[in-house]
Amino acid sequence: MSDNLEISRRRLLGTVGAAGAAGLALGGVGGAAGYAALGDGGGGPALAAVGSARVPFRGAHQAGIVQPAQACGHLAAFDLAPGSGRVEAAALMRRWSAAAELLMAGEPVGGADGGVARDAGPCSLTLTFGFGASFFDRTGLAARRPEQLEPLPVFSSDRLDPKRSGGDLWVQIGADDALVAFHALRTVQREAGAAARVRWQMDGFNRSPGATARPMTTRNLMGQIDGTGNPKPADPGFAGHVFVAPGGTQPWMTGGSYAVVRRIRMLLDDWEKLPLADQEAVIGRRKSDGAPLTGGTETTEPDLERVGPDGRPVIPADAHARISAPEQNGGATMLRRPFSYHDGIGPDGTPDAGLLFVCWQADPRKGFLPVQRKLDRGDALSPFIRHESSALFAVPGGPAEGEYVGQRLLEA
Repeated sequence: MSDNLEISRRRLLGTVGAAGAAGLALGGVGGAAGYAALGDGGGGPALAAVGSARVPFRGAHQAGIVQPAQACGHLAAFDLAPGSGRVEAAALMRRWSAAAELLMAGEPVGGADGGVARDAGPCSLTLTFGFGASFFDRTGLAARRPEQLEPLPVFSSDRLDPKRSGGDLWVQIGADDALVAFHALRTVQREAGAAARVRWQMDGFNRSPGATARPMTTRNLMGQIDGTGNPKPADPGFAGHVFVAPGGTQPWMTGGSYAVVRRIRMLLDDWEKLPLADQEAVIGRRKSDGAPLTGGTETTEPDLERVGPDGRPVIPADAHARISAPEQNGGATMLRRPFSYHDGIGPDGTPDAGLLFVCWQADPRKGFLPVQRKLDRGDALSPFIRHESSALFAVPGGPAEGEYVGQRLLEA
């Protein structure tokens, strides 16, 4: 029976047919019917759609950027160990890339693989790798450090913990199954060997596929629909906002992106004391369905010019949705792909919970920075959040056949 199950599983993973396409489609829209079983055509048991959904490791861009955020996530930064340089970094990226390709295909990694993810399929697993500014000094590659990787400034609302900020290397892991995500994290940590040590790790989550009656934008821990205004791959200019175009000063970044990572603690006890109307005024959107306060549905464009009977803007001047809107920031655009987190209850009895904010852009100086500067000057949401860690990473393009991630940097 076990041999038949394994054969059935391998057939599903290796076939681009109706079952595989259905799994990918469900993963792409959030998996409202994610638990519907798929037949494998051979009469044997098959993985459900959630388990069979597979994201390719190779391509023009790394996985884990344009795919919908998965149910479970891990973010980890590593520092190269003393004595490790360019040679050791290249060997590490080879190991990580080889392991990632197997893991994303739902296959075991040899050697000390603990079998944590045994019986499960890929579950939309993605692994994404990036380099921090310090990586280039430690590997003797300072001349190839992109100018877009200049350190982020400290904002007035920041309360940053240096031990949970920065890092030479960064790994983002996402999957629609917690065991699959943990297995990938454990593999990455193990494969680091003596070359690199964990600097910090953060664990997050989103809604599971199939948890809602229809695909919908997820909610954050404040109960707000979060991600309505995100750019979409079909939008004109999407690639130019998110991915580095050919012809730049650092050709190895072609097809890559820059990831800003911020751990944002939500002061939930204070937030939950606000009446609903006040919460909606802070955000500028209805809590029930995410529609702007000026009416319509979630996807209706906010009417930032409309005023109420009292002569004041219907969407307040300091509302988060108004201040962060691209049209209020010279067209600044970024792709937000966060996870929520909860790390227990603090000594003062308040929840240590909030958002692992990750945003992607071709240039953070034209994406994240102008928006965050404006938010820092007068966002009504600021009294209810605290930025506790910050990092910026250069994420190279996806590997071609026979390449490992970062090869065009490390072997040029």
